[in-house]
Amino acid sequence: MRSAHGSMSLGFTLIELLTALIILSLLALMSYRGLGAVLDAREYVKQETEKWRRVTSFFTRFERDMQLAAPRPVRAISGTAPAWDGRLHAMPDGAASPRLEFSRFASAEGIDSARRIGYVLNEKQEIELWLWPGLDVAPGMQPERYPILTGVVTFELQYLSADRLWMNIWPDMMAGSPIAAISSIPQAVRVRIVLMSGEEIERVFR
Repeated sequence: MRSAHGSMSLGFTLIELLTALIILSLLALMSYRGLGAVLDAREYVKQETEKWRRVTSFFTRFERDMQLAAPRPVRAISGTAPAWDGRLHAMPDGAASPRLEFSRFASAEGIDSARRIGYVLNEKQEIELWLWPGLDVAPGMQPERYPILTGVVTFELQYLSADRLWMNIWPDMMAGSPIAAISSIPQAVRVRIVLMSGEEIERVFR
């Protein structure tokens, strides 16, 4: 026969049960926090990947358009517009932002036609791509506008002249004849953008 003492030794005391529950609760809490950290890190990586994908796509598009730039002035509502028209325009907050319009050849692949295009930073902190249906702008014709990069607080453009000088405005009507000026395009373009998240990116395109 088993003694009463031997029978009682087979069970668990209340303290032992509470200790086991506390240990299991701590393990569950650590597992939950670890899972939360993994999910937060995954979401952060996803957002960062998407942000840099959009930045890369913007610069790829900009570089392609630069390579197809055409030294062809166009007929506009106000008369003749320069082949490359880089100037500043006022923003709602009183700051100045570049507004770039230029003529562009058709791509060699034939997927696009020769047309007038533009890049502008709007009041929503978006860089917009402006597309006209052709090179010459008819009276009342407005470009189609597409936001191609969001979350941009600064968008700066500079243009390299034949004298190797960086200029904020193009063309330089004081250099050479007016006819040559409106047909000229810069040797290179320097682009600087600052994102809302604080990153600053600068690229130079020939």
